[in-house]
Amino acid sequence: MDQLEDMERILWTEVEISARVSELAAEISEDLKKSKVPVAVVGVATGSFIFLADIARRITIPISVDLVRVESYGLGTESSGAPRLSSDLKIDVQGKHVIVVEDIVDTGNTLSCLVSHMKSKGASSVSVCTFLDKPTRRKVNPELFGGGTFYRGFECPDYFVVGYGMDFGERYRNLAYIGVLKEEIYRS
Repeated sequence: MDQLEDMERILWTEVEISARVSELAAEISEDLKKSKVPVAVVGVATGSFIFLADIARRITIPISVDLVRVESYGLGTESSGAPRLSSDLKIDVQGKHVIVVEDIVDTGNTLSCLVSHMKSKGASSVSVCTFLDKPTRRKVNPELFGGGTFYRGFECPDYFVVGYGMDFGERYRNLAYIGVLKEEIYRS
């Protein structure tokens, strides 16, 4: 079955995504090029893995990369509101500037939890880089995400979106675009 048939519409194409990721990487590289503090880029698995790989390859300053796993959705379409860290860092972030890389920020609960966790591990500062931002669903403001810079790829309307690493029931992660999933797919 063609996954495109499951989409109500395409929000961002592969070309638009690539251009925006390049812009974000250039912005991060410029902002941190004179930093004397080592930089660690920490992706939130599993949704951010494609975005993390793309942006890490385009950042021009030295970085270390790791992943954490935080669970708050399960197989549903709504966050439980209670994120749980199920797999922690393998690298030491003590004294480093950490950039948490997310696929999508909606309520902000997961990021708030992760920023606190990075600070408890001794990060000197924490910034956030999210591919999609859904400010209409925000419960925690970006200013509370650690005082670092809040980088965002696209502002996303309040739709259930998939593709570019984001899934529904572990499907659609492999799509090169961001699509709005038809409601009958996730409501059935």
